[in-house]
Amino acid sequence: MPERTESESRKLLKRLRDTLAEPGAGQERLDRITHLIADSMGSEVCSIYLFRDDETLELCATEGLKAESVHQTRMRLGEGLVGRVAKASSPINTANAPAEKGFRYMPETGEEIYSSFLGVPIQRLGEKLGVLVVQSKQARAFSDDEVYALEVVAMVLAEMTELGAFVGEGEALAALHKQPVMFRGATGQEGSAEGHVWLHEPRVVVTNPVADDPKKELKRLNDAVAELRLSVDAMLTMNDGGDKEQMAILEAYRMFANSRGWMRRMEEDIARGLSAEAAVEKEQSAARARLETVPDPYLRDRLHDLDDLSNRLLRILTGQGADTGAEMPPDPILVARNIGPAELLDYGRRLKGVVLEEGSVGSHAAVVARALAIPLVIHADKITTEALNGDRILVDGDQGIVHLRPEETVASAFRDKIAMQAAAQSRYASLRDLPAESRCGTRVGLHMNAGLIADLPSLAGSGAEGVGLFRTELQFLIRAHVPKRSELVAIYARVLEAAQGKRVAFRTLDIGSDKVLPYMKRVEEPNPAMGWRAIRVGLDKPGILRMQLQALIRAANGRALTVMFPFIAELDEFRAARRHLFEEIERERHLGHALPAKIEVGAMLETPSLAFAPAEFFETADFVSIGGNDLKQFFFAADRENETVRRRYDMLNTSYLTFIEQIVTRCTEGATHLSFCGEDAGRPIEAACLAAMGLRTLSMRPASIGPVKHLLRRISLTELRGVIDAARADGAVNVRAQVMTWLSAQDI
Repeated sequence: MPERTESESRKLLKRLRDTLAEPGAGQERLDRITHLIADSMGSEVCSIYLFRDDETLELCATEGLKAESVHQTRMRLGEGLVGRVAKASSPINTANAPAEKGFRYMPETGEEIYSSFLGVPIQRLGEKLGVLVVQSKQARAFSDDEVYALEVVAMVLAEMTELGAFVGEGEALAALHKQPVMFRGATGQEGSAEGHVWLHEPRVVVTNPVADDPKKELKRLNDAVAELRLSVDAMLTMNDGGDKEQMAILEAYRMFANSRGWMRRMEEDIARGLSAEAAVEKEQSAARARLETVPDPYLRDRLHDLDDLSNRLLRILTGQGADTGAEMPPDPILVARNIGPAELLDYGRRLKGVVLEEGSVGSHAAVVARALAIPLVIHADKITTEALNGDRILVDGDQGIVHLRPEETVASAFRDKIAMQAAAQSRYASLRDLPAESRCGTRVGLHMNAGLIADLPSLAGSGAEGVGLFRTELQFLIRAHVPKRSELVAIYARVLEAAQGKRVAFRTLDIGSDKVLPYMKRVEEPNPAMGWRAIRVGLDKPGILRMQLQALIRAANGRALTVMFPFIAELDEFRAARRHLFEEIERERHLGHALPAKIEVGAMLETPSLAFAPAEFFETADFVSIGGNDLKQFFFAADRENETVRRRYDMLNTSYLTFIEQIVTRCTEGATHLSFCGEDAGRPIEAACLAAMGLRTLSMRPASIGPVKHLLRRISLTELRGVIDAARADGAVNVRAQVMTWLSAQDI
């Protein structure tokens, strides 16, 4: 067979475009296309396999194989040569198909007489859509030009599939972006919400994959790339001397924008008949496919950079900017691959929920979502590929599940759940001004966590007695530079004013690990959660710590001030941090500034080591707050960012409860006030058990205060402690079963 020329490739694409333009149903178009491709490539067979579900391919059209096998022949992902092409997202080209590893003969197709096989994936931006195959009786390998031509055709088929050109009967020909889809991710922030999708980065739609004039398309591509390079250079200039990590990303952008290999491949695609947009997207799809197979995190980041750069180039070519003119729905649920804290705060409380493909439970986005009290699901793989603006969506932050375009039965059950939660919250509102006092007369102080001034209105409405944790890092995370001391003074003063005399415990800057400031040089660490973070950063780089302490003292302006230092692991760290605070108080005294009327200095107990600190620590600290999230991960050696292990260990494990009991004893001996702050404090059963073990102050998100108070007021903590002690005496590894049995027997 003669080698295909670029001109012949363009002819094939033009014939394909003309065929697609003809009227007809999806099946008719597919049948015409297989005939066209087989004829153009001089092969006896052309077949199109499409996915009917995530794991199953279906033969949807063929020229050359038995007609009765259409919609009857199916194979699993990875099964046979077709399944291997789909799984690996890469072509298979062989002169002797039956001898190829993994070959599976499909007798109903009549393909036993064909020796040569060429299969290429039909995919778009990492989304597997199907496989395009040509076969011949002659035992020969297809040429590189033929492979390339078929890949270009497959790319056009992917675009047309995306645009709904092949809709017909059956699962494999079902319209894309129309069917219900469930995504199982992970909980970033609890809560439930129903709304409509609002894409943070709306998808670019390529409506003209085939072009007639390669010279014109090359000029469009070169002009767009020149504009892209200028914009990247401008971003580098603006960021010069700023965040080193951001600079590294922009340098990677510049490297790709000036890559001759990248340009050459897109120019070749255009020469073979693709439009400039389609050529960019073809390379972007290839990068997305490589992403799935690259284990090295550095290389994955670079491929992400290329993906982002391709999106920028597509927006220049199509004019489809971030502002598409679409109107945000009244109940928006944000869907994104990832998002920064400042961008998320820009959306603010308009959002009903957030769904991310990436993220982590301790990420900036999760911190902001908690502050905004909106449900967040992370690790919802490929949702940005499937979701469209305006799609109905249900977010179950409690279970880490997302329902996109749900069936009515699912939506109805979900609405019932939300209604029950709303009714419960309404009942809890009647408890707002009542104390969290158990039937045995034990009183527990319930405080709220906050990180934004916008959180403070919840202080009165939730019934919280104060703010047990005010996260000060949010004001640092959402800025491109270190905030000025005067800005911090104003923010902290407004927090204290909004609290109206109630206690606010300001936690000093807790950065590092997964919370890296945009203007701070990132330190590469093998285990950042146990690395240079929180007070370790503050003591090693005391400038920001002292500036923050000055701002807190000035914001108090004669009012009471409560300061706690995060991630204290030993007495010396607390001594040093406390010394910095009192040195700043002396400095403010010399300057003639008003001093706090009362000052409390405490520490977060997040490492087991601090529980065994010398007695001096407990005697010196005015209070200790157990940071339950970190303490649990270090106690069980289970990374809270690792979904495989983070849910493996339960707070009601007897070893952990015994450890909590030891901390209570140490604080009682030192006359040190003790509180518990973390996700478990906001879960009614866990909160009750913490109170039974001796905790008298719990801090949680505002929405949890009502449910926790409701349970505490209906049980006897003395009796619950007896249940826990009896289970421990019996050698129970975990007391949850015994506690649940006891609770079910109570009149609650």
